Amino acid sequence: MKSNVGGIDRVLRIVVGVVLIALAATNTVGWWGWLGVVPLLTGLMGACPAYRLLGLNTCPLKKSK
Repeated sequence: MKSNVGGIDRVLRIVVGVVLIALAATNTVGWWGWLGVVPLLTGLMGACPAYRLLGLNTCPLKKSK
């Protein structure tokens, strides 16, 4: 799968995912906090299937020499 998540988007996904999982693990939020796995995985992989379906891309293009 090609990378379509880049830069700040990727960092925010990882942070939000970790925070949601931590809140769910400490019973601060309900079961829905475990949905933080989704942004965490898409941030770590650098690819988001929803972005692909919507035609979005936040990953900067690499310029060839």
